[in-house]
Amino acid sequence: MSEVDDVYGSPTAEELLQAVREWLERELVAEGTGRQRFDARVAANVLAIVERELAHGDRHRRRHAERLASLGITDDRTLAALIRSGDADHRLAEIAATVGETVADRLAVDDPGYPT
Repeated sequence: MSEVDDVYGSPTAEELLQAVREWLERELVAEGTGRQRFDARVAANVLAIVERELAHGDRHRRRHAERLASLGITDDRTLAALIRSGDADHRLAEIAATVGETVADRLAVDDPGYPT
């Protein structure tokens, strides 16, 4: 996206998040006391999650909606009710695959190093 296309200009939200995360990692994690390093590491991890969600969230949300639609439902609450009711027991393999794909997308944002 060019600066002309973005009403907020530069730096972008993603660039700001990255800069703050890198500063936390460089300055506080490396130089702080034990508690400061821990707090800085937690904050840097949160910022990294937000960065990944901004980068992948729209695609993941779209894919999740498509998966739910393939099951004939529109949201997670309806999926949970369907599973609890037992009315979809004959489709458990399909539902498990759908849920597994969504879990993999979530892990790609929350903990990309987690083996899926």
